[in-house]
Amino acid sequence: MTSPWPITFDDVLAARARLRPYLSPSPLRQYPQLDALVGHGIRVFVKHENHLPVQTFKVRNGLSAVTALDPAERARGVIGASTGNHGQGMAYAAHLLGIPCTIVVPAGNNPDKNAAIHALGATLVEFGATYDASAAHCAELATSRGLHLIHGINDCTVIAGAATMSLEMMEQEPGLDAVFIALGGGSQAVGALTVARQLRPSLKVIAVQSEAACAQYDSWKGGTIVRGRPVRTFAEGIATGQAYDATFPALKEGLADFLLVSEEELADALRQLIRTTHNLPEGAAAGGLAGLRKAAAQYAGQKVAIVMCGGNIGVEALAKVLNG
Repeated sequence: MTSPWPITFDDVLAARARLRPYLSPSPLRQYPQLDALVGHGIRVFVKHENHLPVQTFKVRNGLSAVTALDPAERARGVIGASTGNHGQGMAYAAHLLGIPCTIVVPAGNNPDKNAAIHALGATLVEFGATYDASAAHCAELATSRGLHLIHGINDCTVIAGAATMSLEMMEQEPGLDAVFIALGGGSQAVGALTVARQLRPSLKVIAVQSEAACAQYDSWKGGTIVRGRPVRTFAEGIATGQAYDATFPALKEGLADFLLVSEEELADALRQLIRTTHNLPEGAAAGGLAGLRKAAAQYAGQKVAIVMCGGNIGVEALAKVLNG
């Protein structure tokens, strides 16, 4: 029988060893105002992935994938599809290692993220109305140009890189009872499940997704992968219209729960994170708090982590949320 787990704990340790020369651990912090906001005696821990280079956990994924390549693969150059954060992580890694990098983004993508990718020396290609269309074009370019494709989700080295976040978090606070993670492709959540199986089997991993982009939730509830669903969320990091082969089996097997939140709940959580932590989260980074607030009564008196997965929100999107 095929294992649902795309990576092992040894893969996570190997990824951390590769990342260590380039990344310092991100902070895990508490905020009394956030505890009061959530209530029920919950102690809330915030994992600040927004403090990493390029302000996103995806730098772990990009560095893990690029540093795992052999010299011949590096010489060919790398390519990936992204709405921004995976592209920034890849571009940052490629810049550090002197590797040619191409990133394919949807037409009309966040201009600030596009500018950041370009500033890191990557070639930017705009194609398609959605991430899925960009990803299909990216695969074609990889073949025609002989580039090494680094998929944002369906790549074991990418998932192992994301898992290093949870390894850090569980070392920083070994007594965690639960972690709420906004779910896009699933690399963070599967990473957390992989580490928890080894270090803290009692830890509950809860996924959170927007009602306006709920393909992963529908897949989890129905027990089978769905694709081609509409995406209408402002939270770009979780704006995915399908579940993915590499992560879905582990999500189905291991998640303690999966919650949907409204766009209004996401926006309010974003505003509350700014008010209580004085950090700048992007839309996806508010997913954990939005989910925790919805389910707080079930975790009364427990230690619960949420992940501020990134801080790359556009000025116009931020203004709209703040004025909403």
